[in-house]
Amino acid sequence: MYSAPMLAKELVAASTEPLILSLLAKGESYGYALIQEVKQLSGDKIEWTDGMLYPVLHRMEQNGWIKSRWVEVETGRKRKYYSLKRDGEKALKKKQEQWSVIASVLSGLWAEPGLTAMKS
Repeated sequence: MYSAPMLAKELVAASTEPLILSLLAKGESYGYALIQEVKQLSGDKIEWTDGMLYPVLHRMEQNGWIKSRWVEVETGRKRKYYSLKRDGEKALKKKQEQWSVIASVLSGLWAEPGLTAMKS
C-alpha cells in the first residue's frame, strides 16, 4: 500500500510549537485531538506520537503559554484540555513572524530561474 512520505524529524520538531499554538488559538483541545487534527491537516505527512507531544505541551505550560484543566468525559475517564494564555498568543505572533521570514526566503530562492529545474 502507498505510504505518504514523512517529513524530516527536525522539520516536524521545529514546527510543533507553532502548530500547537495555532490550533489552540482556534479553541481548547486535548492531546489526542491535536494529534489527529495535525495528521488530517498535513494529509498524513505529520504523525505526532504521545511520547513526542506531551513533553512539548508540558514545556509550553511551564513557559506560561498554555494552561490545562481536567474534564471528566462521558465514559467516566478524565481528559486534559489545553488552552492558550495571553503569553501563548504573544509567542504565536512571534513564531508567525519567524516562520514568515523563513517561508519568504525559501519562496524567493525557489522562484529563482533554473533552481526548480535543476536535476541531480
